[in-house]
Amino acid sequence: MAAVKELLKVEGDGTLSFGDYTLASKTKLDGFEYQGDQYKVKTFSEITKLEKNGMFVYESVPGTAVEHFKVLDSEVSFEVSADKDAQFTVELEADSEYSVNLGGKDAGTMKTNLSGKLSVSAELGESEKVEVKIVKLHLIDR
Repeated sequence: MAAVKELLKVEGDGTLSFGDYTLASKTKLDGFEYQGDQYKVKTFSEITKLEKNGMFVYESVPGTAVEHFKVLDSEVSFEVSADKDAQFTVELEADSEYSVNLGGKDAGTMKTNLSGKLSVSAELGESEKVEVKIVKLHLIDR
């Protein structure tokens, strides 16, 4: 999949898909209601950003397409695609450790900063999609 042509949509499984890295100029969709929350997406070739109720959720540089974005209490998962390597940042719990899995491979343990942001780089290419799974590590896991 090259892009989410609707910019932001709810999939049949209840997850969100958003972003279109093929756009030449910045395009946005505001006021998208999902499960009682208001979402906003800004996307084009240089950046993709998702906000929930005015708060940061996801951002990538350059722009990406994200499919099946799902946030649970201790896990975030989605598929990301772009026409070149990208770095994405997600909002998680502040000052916490997470196990990061990219394309079924362990990418190691990463810690969020004091604002709860976690940044990950992914090797992407034309028509390539990478599954991302970020799971919070609990004290018992360490």
